[in-house]
Amino acid sequence: MHNHSFRRGVTAVLAILLVLLVIGGAATLGYARYNLNLADHREARVDDLFSQFHRLGDGFCMNFLVGLYTVLWTLLFIIPGIIKTYSYAMAPFIMTEHPELDANECITRSRQMMDGHKFELFCLEFSFIGWAIACIFTLGIGFPFLSAYQQAARAAF
Repeated sequence: MHNHSFRRGVTAVLAILLVLLVIGGAATLGYARYNLNLADHREARVDDLFSQFHRLGDGFCMNFLVGLYTVLWTLLFIIPGIIKTYSYAMAPFIMTEHPELDANECITRSRQMMDGHKFELFCLEFSFIGWAIACIFTLGIGFPFLSAYQQAARAAF
């Protein structure tokens, strides 16, 4: 009896993770739309966050492929995985601005766009370390604000 309930629990957790992975891709695209509107000095509205839910498949494929490619590069050694994380950083913004492109095309364009600029993005993100330390002293309350600030800075980058 105990083994059966454990399997049901694992199945439920896996189902929830799959749903979050599918919805997470569309949410990433919506958040990219919101931040691009901020960076372009256009009106950024809360409904921008939900504006990409009609693209569940595109967002899922993009997140899945970015994750897969990053893991495969990380298997070679940790440093290539970190470098590829920066190479693929612009994929959500590209997919949001160019809905005609598929996930692989967005990832390729991100790689091309980040050629010679990965260290600049690293430095930008490293500049937030002081704020992250300050957020620790707020017992984590400041992290949602810092994360929003970081994402807006990434969109402007």
